[in-house]
Amino acid sequence: MKASQFFISTLKEAPADAEVVSHQLMTRAGMIKKLGAGIYSYMPMGLRVIQKVEAIVREEMNRAGAVELTMPVVQPAELWQETGRFEAMGPELLRIKDRHGRDFVVQPTSEEVVTDIARQELRSYKQLPKNFYQIQTKFRDERRPRFGLMRGREFIMKDAYSFDRDEAAAKASYQVMAAAYRRIFDRFGLRYRAVAADSGAIGGDLSEEFQVIAATGEDAIVYCPGSDYAANMEKAEALAPLSPRPAAANAMARTPTPGKSTCADVAELLGVPLATTVKSLVLATDTLNEAGEIVKSQVWLLLLRGDHDMNEVKVSKVPGLSAGFRFATVSEIEAHFGCKPGYLGPIGLKLPVKLVVDREVAVMADWICGANQPDFHMTGVNWGRDLSEPELVADLRNVVEGDASPDGQGALAIERGIEVGHVFYLGTKYSKAMAATFLGEDGKPAHFEMGCYGIGITRLPAAAIEQNHDERGIIWPDAIAPFTVVICPIGMDRSPEVKAAAELLHEQLVAAGVDVLLDDRGERPGAMFADWELIGVPHRVTIGDRGIKEGQIEYQHRRDAAATKVAAAEVLAFLKERIAA
Repeated sequence: MKASQFFISTLKEAPADAEVVSHQLMTRAGMIKKLGAGIYSYMPMGLRVIQKVEAIVREEMNRAGAVELTMPVVQPAELWQETGRFEAMGPELLRIKDRHGRDFVVQPTSEEVVTDIARQELRSYKQLPKNFYQIQTKFRDERRPRFGLMRGREFIMKDAYSFDRDEAAAKASYQVMAAAYRRIFDRFGLRYRAVAADSGAIGGDLSEEFQVIAATGEDAIVYCPGSDYAANMEKAEALAPLSPRPAAANAMARTPTPGKSTCADVAELLGVPLATTVKSLVLATDTLNEAGEIVKSQVWLLLLRGDHDMNEVKVSKVPGLSAGFRFATVSEIEAHFGCKPGYLGPIGLKLPVKLVVDREVAVMADWICGANQPDFHMTGVNWGRDLSEPELVADLRNVVEGDASPDGQGALAIERGIEVGHVFYLGTKYSKAMAATFLGEDGKPAHFEMGCYGIGITRLPAAAIEQNHDERGIIWPDAIAPFTVVICPIGMDRSPEVKAAAELLHEQLVAAGVDVLLDDRGERPGAMFADWELIGVPHRVTIGDRGIKEGQIEYQHRRDAAATKVAAAEVLAFLKERIAA
């Protein structure tokens, strides 16, 4: 490829709305162009990256035995109504009507359609296992699209769906996909972690996220440096303390804390560690009638240590809260506690509440909580003496750095990551909802056991940039760079020797199967180098008059601080060796 035949459009400055590095650099490098909020055109340079990502994914999916198809972007609502997701997905699911007033969705994922295909086409256990996948455009109506391709509304995703005869076979298919994902992400040349995850809205009970490590990542990844344990923040378990609860040492007292409504302020006022305070979080659950009206509400009080944060996913698994909860209203709080938020606690309630205590709080002694009276807190509070032993104790909090690893192999550490892939074991969640069955070996109908496997094709290049960039621009891994090598001839339009040497090397690299671009635009060296450093091509060869006379050509990897001189006769072998490495 020659630059004069391609399309190169770089910018010195990023647009004002580009908040993160990947959005800034992809726009400046001419890889994407904004059309609307969260909607982008993939320009030629960016499309080459996306196509390389797709090629690796396609090769490894095929190698793992998956079969490619394509399902519609616009899908009839009836299928989504069968599973209940037409209503449950909320406003992120874009719902539309055709000219006849029939409901459709612009789908963000295709569990319903692929299950419909399976119930029509896979009639016998003899046709199983089967794994269908597609690489296709999706749409999610994000409330606040941002960060370029990291959180856009329209995006490209690889989604795959496995169908098996029983749970054991389904979990075997899951492991095949998990192994394929590791091969895929290894080939991308990125630092990543596979972490245990909560299945979220898609459902299921076996799940892993694939996270590209980046300081700007939105997700917290919890891992143990001394073992293979890794989980996302929603999934990571905070173990119960091993040490027993200390004996009470102080009498309970109502202590003035004027104007101090947070645990941090109270701890500072009283000169005690924040870890000796307990925060009160008030939730509510509603009972609805057939018309969807609230007929009864139950108020819940959750107690967490003052320096810990509530984990909503864990709370949603507490018996009684698993059907859904909300934060209590001010009027509900005042009715039960006799006080506005800021000074709440479990002692002296006006109305009964259901109490849930975090594991850590259950073994605390002499702790501090709200007194249910403005400007006062209770100090020296102890279980068994000042209030009954907690009946319901659960893991309610986010883990913190230094917590014990659940596998017993050391302390936990936390780093940031960007989710680019997810694998789920779904079980019969969708096949039962859609009455999707096959005839088993015993001649009886059975529901398919399913798995679901996604990779964010257009999100992955953005994640790669967040991990690999410097002040000059992008630094692509070889596997997904728009071009592997760029040849930069100096004064090509003025020197027949430079032109001949550049064209010869270009032809040799093309013949060797190397993805190479010859920059024949006639740009000044500074402007030419700045373009390719911004675009991030990993290998650059510079050819100039002086070097040709000396029999030398300059090579510089995108990460190198300076160029290396290579004998002109050896440059082809040198490049092959560097690319192979």
